Amino acid sequence: MLDRSLIGRRLPSHNSQVERGQLQFFAKATGASDPIYYDRAAAIEAGHPDIPAPPTFAFTLNQQSDDPFGFLRLLGVNIEDILHGEQEFTYFSQIYAGDQVTFESEIKDIYVKKGGALEFVVLQISGTNQHGEKVVELRNTTVVRRAEHAQ
Repeated sequence: MLDRSLIGRRLPSHNSQVERGQLQFFAKATGASDPIYYDRAAAIEAGHPDIPAPPTFAFTLNQQSDDPFGFLRLLGVNIEDILHGEQEFTYFSQIYAGDQVTFESEIKDIYVKKGGALEFVVLQISGTNQHGEKVVELRNTTVVRRAEHAQ
């Protein structure tokens, strides 16, 4: 069983630089067709200061940490035993090429289902840009499979 006393534990913060090429690559990989995601001139013409981050890019940006799965080690979980359960995004402001986003994470909940066969870890992650503006909040649920409890 995961240690529920870790609920409320804050993880080390990290900074991620938003690069134009990353945004363009992500837009292409996710099938975004709006030229604002590829062409800086089109983005500026549409009223943006630079290329905006496509929806869900904040997840990728947060994964740029030196240790994106450090919380698993803290919990004593093997990466081979996890599944990505759920991801939620709340946006407060647009993220743009050239921004630097600082991410701070906290373990918000740990709970069990299916008689202990599945344990859930909920992380809440806040992203703040270089101007001190909160730009995004992510809520990530990771599922830990426990073979010894499977029926």
